[in-house]
Amino acid sequence: MADLEVYKNLSPEKVERCMSVMQSGTQMIKLKRGSKGLVRLFYLDEHRTRLRWRPSRKSEKAKILIDSIYKVTEGRQSEIFHRQAEGNFDPSCCFTIYHGNHMESLDLITSNPEEARTWITGLKYLMAGISDEDSLAKRQRTHDQWVKQTFEEADKNGDGLLNIEEIHQLMHKLNVNLPRRKVRQMFQEADTDENQGTLTFEEFCVFYKMMSLRRDLYLLLLSYSDKKDHLTVEELAQFLKVEQKMNNVTTDYCLDIIKKFEVSEENKVKNVLGIEGFTNFMRSPACDIFNPLHHEVYQDMDQPLCNYYIASSHNTYLTGDQLLSQSKVDMYARVLQEGCRCVEVDCWDGPDGEPVVHHGYTLTSKILFRDVVETINKHAFVKNEFPVILSIENHCSLQQQRKIAQYLKGIFRDKLDLSSVDTGECKQLPSPQSLKGKILVKGKKLPYHLGDDAEEGEVSDEDSADEIEDECKFKLHYNNGTTEHQVESFIRKKLESLLKESQIRDKEDPDSFTVRALLKATHEGLNAHLKQSPDVKESGKKSHGRSLMTNFGKHKKTTKSRSKSYSTDDEEDTQQNTVKEGGQLYRLGRRRKTMKLCRELSDLVVYTNSVAAQDIVDDGTTGNVLSFSETRAHQVVQQKSEQFMIYNQKQLTRIYPSAYRIDSSNFNPLPYWNAGCQLVALNYQSEGRMMQLNRAKFKTNGNCGYVLKPQQMCKGTFNPFSGDPLPANPKKQLILKVISGQQLPKPPDSMFGDRGEIIDPFVEVEIIGLPVDCCKDQTRVVDDNGFNPVWEETLTFTVHMPEIALVRFLVWDHDPIGRDFVGQRTVTFSSLVPGYRHVYLEGLTEASIFVHITINEIYGKWSPLILNPSYTILHFLGATKNRQLQGLKGLFNKNPRHSSAENNSHYVRKRSIGDRILRRTASAPAKGRKKSKMGFQEMVEIKDSVSEATRDQDGVLRRTTRSLQARPVSMPVDRNLLGALSLPVSETAKDIEGKENSLVQI
Repeated sequence: MADLEVYKNLSPEKVERCMSVMQSGTQMIKLKRGSKGLVRLFYLDEHRTRLRWRPSRKSEKAKILIDSIYKVTEGRQSEIFHRQAEGNFDPSCCFTIYHGNHMESLDLITSNPEEARTWITGLKYLMAGISDEDSLAKRQRTHDQWVKQTFEEADKNGDGLLNIEEIHQLMHKLNVNLPRRKVRQMFQEADTDENQGTLTFEEFCVFYKMMSLRRDLYLLLLSYSDKKDHLTVEELAQFLKVEQKMNNVTTDYCLDIIKKFEVSEENKVKNVLGIEGFTNFMRSPACDIFNPLHHEVYQDMDQPLCNYYIASSHNTYLTGDQLLSQSKVDMYARVLQEGCRCVEVDCWDGPDGEPVVHHGYTLTSKILFRDVVETINKHAFVKNEFPVILSIENHCSLQQQRKIAQYLKGIFRDKLDLSSVDTGECKQLPSPQSLKGKILVKGKKLPYHLGDDAEEGEVSDEDSADEIEDECKFKLHYNNGTTEHQVESFIRKKLESLLKESQIRDKEDPDSFTVRALLKATHEGLNAHLKQSPDVKESGKKSHGRSLMTNFGKHKKTTKSRSKSYSTDDEEDTQQNTVKEGGQLYRLGRRRKTMKLCRELSDLVVYTNSVAAQDIVDDGTTGNVLSFSETRAHQVVQQKSEQFMIYNQKQLTRIYPSAYRIDSSNFNPLPYWNAGCQLVALNYQSEGRMMQLNRAKFKTNGNCGYVLKPQQMCKGTFNPFSGDPLPANPKKQLILKVISGQQLPKPPDSMFGDRGEIIDPFVEVEIIGLPVDCCKDQTRVVDDNGFNPVWEETLTFTVHMPEIALVRFLVWDHDPIGRDFVGQRTVTFSSLVPGYRHVYLEGLTEASIFVHITINEIYGKWSPLILNPSYTILHFLGATKNRQLQGLKGLFNKNPRHSSAENNSHYVRKRSIGDRILRRTASAPAKGRKKSKMGFQEMVEIKDSVSEATRDQDGVLRRTTRSLQARPVSMPVDRNLLGALSLPVSETAKDIEGKENSLVQI
């Protein structure tokens, strides 16, 4: 956003001239992919918040929010412009608007350069103003815009006035269920001008305030004001200290609140806060559920890189699915500015000796590697200075590898120079603080035995995150009579239709798509298409014939058989037995894939050396990055979670999506975060539950892309699947009172839109973290009220490891046959603030939930620290009683065996029909309902050790009540006890040493 700074200082005359032209409208040509340009009238709406155009078949959808615009470029820079022949349009009349999550482009051509310059200047001025807002100013602006937009949409005849019938229709749209008599009474009270029977915008604002009067907030104010209709400075200070748990509340701070939020000039003079000012304050960012201090970096940033979760992107360049979508350099700018610190670059040989970036063996478009590096260089440190990891997936020839190295050194320059970085203790990764402003190249490194004089060498290609396996690659071969264009055209049409069918509609159901079926259908459809072609001969079935990809239907069977051919016994791994399957030979130790690597590129890799699982040796070195697909990582987490956690205390691990997620859906990152994996790479272009969890995870700590792992994960170990993973540590009890909701809209996928029936909302609260902590609970249903429903219900949760837990608030519309998603907000447990708070739903302007939060520290009935102190201390230090941790040998096998009998006895929790259908009550809460013991459906297979649970008559898994109590003030704290206990040092040291020396030697 640095280039927007100059637009903040434009003269008022120039600004008004631009705004006047834009609001009057300008005829422009709108270029579209694969079609002729369309002439449309483009204009800025009167609130200066939306760009609109007409005519359009989309009517109300023909708009772009100024908030959603990422950048505006001058000239013929976009891909669509590049497809136009040179000389078709004057570059000075062309500009492109990039907007939305998928960086969509709106390519426009004006009739003269002056018009283009006016629009570019005006749009950048508006963008600069938005980028400079603080949270309070933005909250006020969006509220004012929402009220104005609501008025305009209710004004059906466009006369600038609302009659009583239009008000009734608006009430239905806003989910307000008030008697018509009450609505008419408020209407008449607000209608104060001479033109009786209609409301102007100013009168509508009065009507809206009357309608929005919050009884819950009014009662709260009365309870602290001695039943007056305002709070004095002293009473406000008392409220902030007692209820909001704020420290260092001063008189000046309270006076500042009154000055900012009070609307009555009379109250301002008296230094008191009335109900309207109190409501404004309670709905402001100051009373949001998210700790405002966590908008800045507050964690220790001087620990080794392996001690942090790092926000990571998969196939960063893609704007959509993995097979057909566009690759754009702007995706790098977008994810970096969102806080991502690890981006992926897939490099392939391109024409004219220029390496390109795209998803290999697919129909995704190609972009120049040089352009990608320049974009990263420009945007890497705009939002924060903490290091960026560039994950290079190298598929290039030696010649183009040298070109890659040349671009990296020439463009990044001193950002690659790590010679001055302080690594602290030997054999330890540097810290984010010491790497500020640096770019780390993650890639292959030539083996040390080659010597420094070797210009090139062979390296393993086993860990390549080129997830497209042989079964999925597009291998286009043609016989005479069929062109590449014809085959690609068929593939594209077939896949586009299938991808549309596979879209995930239920944002809370990650199992609602089947990519394997999609691919199989594509393959079968192509075969049928080719058989119908008169050009196809029998020879076409041979290897040199036309073939898109091998049979996807066989993949599952092949994989299963192949996994059986791998030995799970350490000694059997070295055997050379073979198994014949499908006419091909598979060796037990499959043939290693290798590739050639040039010295110039190898030397750029310092702390982030990509390694394959079988190349890991316990030589004490650090700086290795192990890459796993989600499928293989899932096995390791399930069966060797503690050893995996130890590995992640010294090295980095990257987890990326399965090859079969061609729709760019995302996997559940929680199991891998729970095992200490740092780089869990997601498809940032795909909105949904998993990206919402990822955003919540990294929003804390200033959204800098680095979040410190819990200390228990950085030293020692614990079993994340245990029913009590940290017995020595106090647990946290979250007491959450769900009080009311405000302006809850109809579901986004509502069949009848705003005309649909008024919603019946309920709130579901979900704790997401360690398996033992994953559970959910919900309020009762409130019938026919989405505008100001009141629940007044208390939900209680116990959390064993709050440092990694997420709290997810979901609002649903109850339906007789199920429920419809309304909105959500996810927050890290550690960022919750106590007291009365508003939970604003993500992506919805006014919708919120009003809650009260209390967090207590609790112990169970007995404390292991007191009954068996030596056991607890051993557990705290990472030693496991009566058992030495097994080494990591076999940890990263494709099909590792179960390490214990306990691990074989796990099950998958399935949600029953009974859990989906709520029993409605007219008013009283369902007192007997217990929390559902399930984080979410795709949660890893939970082990029996977690199962302090029973199944109710509906078959839903519920957690039994555990006896927990608040820790008495007199109970000794851990460190006092530790100092007074005699620890069996030799035994502990032996256990720890056994663990440290057990790193794999494969």
